Amino acid sequence: MSDNPRHVSTFRFYEELNDFLPPQRRKVAFDFAFNGTPSVKDCIEAIGVPHPEVDLILVDDVSVGFDHLLKGRERVAVYPVFERLDITPINHLRPRPLRESRFVLDVHLGKLARYLRLLGFDASYDRAYDDFTLAAISRKERRILLTRDKGLLKRKEVTRGYWLRNTQPRLQIAEVVEALDLYSAVRVFSRCMVCNHTLETVDEATVRDELPAGLRGRLGRISRCQGCDRLYWPGSHYDRLVDLVTSLISSDAYLSPRAGAPD
Repeated sequence: MSDNPRHVSTFRFYEELNDFLPPQRRKVAFDFAFNGTPSVKDCIEAIGVPHPEVDLILVDDVSVGFDHLLKGRERVAVYPVFERLDITPINHLRPRPLRESRFVLDVHLGKLARYLRLLGFDASYDRAYDDFTLAAISRKERRILLTRDKGLLKRKEVTRGYWLRNTQPRLQIAEVVEALDLYSAVRVFSRCMVCNHTLETVDEATVRDELPAGLRGRLGRISRCQGCDRLYWPGSHYDRLVDLVTSLISSDAYLSPRAGAPD
């Protein structure tokens, strides 16, 4: 923080938080020097870890908040977001657990947004979103901000976020489902992949004139998007989408066809 730091504290980061650190600082305790009495949040981000990735900080074995001030000689242990463990009795740094998983994605993650919608997750995405808009939407709508931009996650407005380690969309969706333990929340074919609105089942008779003539009377479940009015049904590439879902989440436990695939 300064060319002539006056204080030193010892930091140790755990689990996936090490992804943000240079190799020599991973999975080991190391000293960090600073001036004045900065907040532990400022020190964590100066080291390189975005604060939305952090859910527990222990200073000399005592749970503290982001605003705790460091004076030097402290031992600081920093842990990632706990999705599988209940840490309610201690200083949980999220406003609430991330159980209602809704997302907003930065402009480079359009394909990931479609994959999330395919699995039934509310995924807000627009190529026009700038960093300010993304942070504002994340905060106002309580959405998890997904990004490959570490600097975006360090914006003070962001309280929920996840930095994607992978660059390929198919690996990214598997990573998100695993990292946030979303398997039981998957609802395949329940949301429009194009506009993100939910689908509702409709009677074929009410949409007969909108269907290809060759398919009338031959379809099973038909669904309509409540946002853009697109019709969805188990079409020719339904099986391919089922195979895609299986490969995305490495499980076939949640493949009940709620609405069918668009054709």
